[in-house]
Amino acid sequence: MKLMFASDLHGSLFFCEKLLDAYKNENAEKLILLGDLLYHGPRNNLSKNYDTIKVAEKLNAIKNNLLCVRGNCDAQVDQMVLNFPIMSDYSIIYLEKRLIFLTHGHIYNRNNLPPINKNDIMVQGHTHVPIIENINGIILMNPGSVSLPKQNSPHSFMIYEDTEFKIKDFDGNIINRYKL
Repeated sequence: MKLMFASDLHGSLFFCEKLLDAYKNENAEKLILLGDLLYHGPRNNLSKNYDTIKVAEKLNAIKNNLLCVRGNCDAQVDQMVLNFPIMSDYSIIYLEKRLIFLTHGHIYNRNNLPPINKNDIMVQGHTHVPIIENINGIILMNPGSVSLPKQNSPHSFMIYEDTEFKIKDFDGNIINRYKL
């Protein structure tokens, strides 16, 4: 199974299209979006080609291939224009006998870990910085931000395939990796 993880589109049509091109080129089965899909929030500048209506249309076109969690900038009004669920604060999937806890990061994060076990994985967005790190036996991953990266990080996403996670930029460069 090949999965793509991405976070923090913040209404950028330009980067939504880049993400969907990468999703198609990677030939992933599912695209897991970790929140902050449409709105940019009061702490962020407007993203490139900010167009929430067109971003919603692009995402709705692949609704059957999406798994999403709610970000701190996502609201019920966003759900009204999206044809797939986005309002869950977390979701859980299982890969290679490990629990993968999916969340945006504004509730559960490195300072407030969810009730999961050592060797489980938490994948979050929110910080706009790509990371893979071990925190007391729990693997924390963040694919970074598709549209508004921070701390001089690149625009990025993450791929899971053949028991390996790879954080990549949109030029295909591997930023970080983790093998199960």
